[in-house]
Amino acid sequence: MNHHLLHARFELGRSLLPLSAGLIPALLGCARPAASAEALSAEQILNGVDARIEKHRKGDAVVRVVDASGKPVAGAAVRVEQTRHAFLFGSNIFKWGRCKTPEHERLYRQRYAEVLNYATLPYYWAWYERAKDQPGHPYRERVARWCRENHIATKGHPLAWNCGDPPGLPDDPDQIMRLQLARITDCVQHFRGLIDRWDVVNEATHFDRDTFKGRSPKLTRTWAHVGQIAFTRRCFAAARAANPNAILLINDYRTGPKYAELIAKLVDDSGKRIYDVIGIQSHMHGRVWPTEKIWEVCERFARFGVPLHFTETTVVSGRMHKGKPWATTPEGEQLQARETVRFYTVLFSHPAVEAITWWDFSDQGAWKQAPAGWLRKDMTPKPVFNEMTKLIKDTWWTNLTGKTNPAGELRFRGFKGQYRVNVTAPDGTKAEGTFNLSDKGKVAVRVGTR
Repeated sequence: MNHHLLHARFELGRSLLPLSAGLIPALLGCARPAASAEALSAEQILNGVDARIEKHRKGDAVVRVVDASGKPVAGAAVRVEQTRHAFLFGSNIFKWGRCKTPEHERLYRQRYAEVLNYATLPYYWAWYERAKDQPGHPYRERVARWCRENHIATKGHPLAWNCGDPPGLPDDPDQIMRLQLARITDCVQHFRGLIDRWDVVNEATHFDRDTFKGRSPKLTRTWAHVGQIAFTRRCFAAARAANPNAILLINDYRTGPKYAELIAKLVDDSGKRIYDVIGIQSHMHGRVWPTEKIWEVCERFARFGVPLHFTETTVVSGRMHKGKPWATTPEGEQLQARETVRFYTVLFSHPAVEAITWWDFSDQGAWKQAPAGWLRKDMTPKPVFNEMTKLIKDTWWTNLTGKTNPAGELRFRGFKGQYRVNVTAPDGTKAEGTFNLSDKGKVAVRVGTR
């Protein structure tokens, strides 16, 4: 048996990046092209998706196999297997640990981990701290650890939102503001290293809207007292101080110019932006977005030069009927699958978009009791689950085999993300390694055989 060393080199660019043996990738670069001044038709957008996906979601790689002396090994068998997407395909994970039966729980977790690599955990203050000074840390810790064990990235949502007041809030707005900032600091510091992405401020554009059944939460009055922008800036400053390395999002259901105007004001005293990512909600409980609107929204916010995350996406599989339960239907499920594939395909083709989060993964306990899940209430998959699994783990996934050429190389183009490589030399010597195919750099891996 030959005990010489094999060296497999995975070359992906110009600069050198360290290899990570783990399977959780870092969020990729932020710089993106400015929005185009020319509006595109739906036909132009859809006709260009394949070319844009090829350009923006894939990268070139070279596996180079050499022996211990540096001599190229021709004819080595190489198997390249993608293990994880760089792009974040997610959902809220609010039903984790709370499904109706143990079997529902098992299926919920199994199917979540089967297709998704990103999870949003609930941090709504009014429900997070149901008793004064008793935050709901333990449950979120269990969810986040399960996510980490299953190589699922996590995000907390939201740190500041005025949908309702937690118990025990005083009447004084300045004191409430201090409690709000303390709450942000506590959550971000407590989960540092376990959850490092946060929707910091939710729906600041129209924070004073009357959508809470005529109630006027003390948090709304505090926000008005402090000021729309000042409140938002102070929340971001608290989150940044609690974890300087965290990825911080502004998030809103408004997708028009008003949101863009607010984002433009989110800078500190030195003029530096205070957010890292722009979050965009896209609930479609009624009419689905036309292709032109999807593209228009992306272009409107891409000009800020940071990643876009579609943080709350909904397409339902049944029509609402007054006085009747909102149920999924076979016709609705077909429509949901078709429209979701279109929506994701357009977003996946846009270079500024780096994450899409569904809302909710199952119809069981879904928001507004809407049949928006990829799973039915009994956790059986809808057509949308099957179609999205094909897209994410087949159409947009790279697995290949081949042999090295006389220069000891196997060249390929693959979807960005984490990879595992296994090499077998003609004499039977084996080597293996992992690498990250990303927008950046070159990865070199040295692997030995016994």
